[in-house]
Amino acid sequence: MPFRSAPEGGRLRATAAALLALLALTALVGVAPAPEPLLGSEIRRIPTEEHVLALTFNAAWNETGLDTVLGVLRDRAAPAVFFPTGDFADHHPRALRAVAAAGHGLGNHSSSHPDFTALSPDRARNEVRRADTAIRAASGAEPLPFFRFPYSATSPQAVATVNDLGYADLEYTADTKGYLGPVHGMTADRAVERALAALTPGAVLQLHVGASEESGPDTCLDAEALPRIIDGARARGYRITDLRTLLNR
Repeated sequence: MPFRSAPEGGRLRATAAALLALLALTALVGVAPAPEPLLGSEIRRIPTEEHVLALTFNAAWNETGLDTVLGVLRDRAAPAVFFPTGDFADHHPRALRAVAAAGHGLGNHSSSHPDFTALSPDRARNEVRRADTAIRAASGAEPLPFFRFPYSATSPQAVATVNDLGYADLEYTADTKGYLGPVHGMTADRAVERALAALTPGAVLQLHVGASEESGPDTCLDAEALPRIIDGARARGYRITDLRTLLNR
């Protein structure tokens, strides 16, 4: 065996230790860890000055509007990342298989949609792991190392907890608020207006599929608004980008 100097041997040992830690983390959570530069803080926009917009969809209720959304994304050749809860994955596996089959990314939105600022680290880790397992089983796809906090309720401790599991905290620049539904005075027109008013380089837009009982279980305003959001953004010189490009930076 060739002789190695002490500094080189030390570097090799450090590299081996880091690799073993990475493999242990992947085995523990199942997700391939996010790159180090994405950890340590909330991500609310893509760090770029390019006129790009990322589309994201939370899913925690039912499948209302999903087929429409997937059709619009297909017809307009627009990528998106979906953030389902574990409960959604358990109850609507067909929906997640359809998302994965369409080539869109799947993030993690917790198992039962609790407020993470009120959870202990152990409970928070359990929420993330259970969701990862459910999303993987339902979709048959590899989840992305992106976690979105329910209610966007973050804290330094909560971010550190999900980072330790290999997830980057991917929040959003603006929310259409389409999930509120007509019962709260929301319309598709207003959802479009909110989306286009929030355009800024690297913007991340939050939309929703499904509908709560409170907002009307058969109404998905974001599905209705989506074609005009994409067309309006492109008319203003914005390109719809895929958040997965963050993993290659």
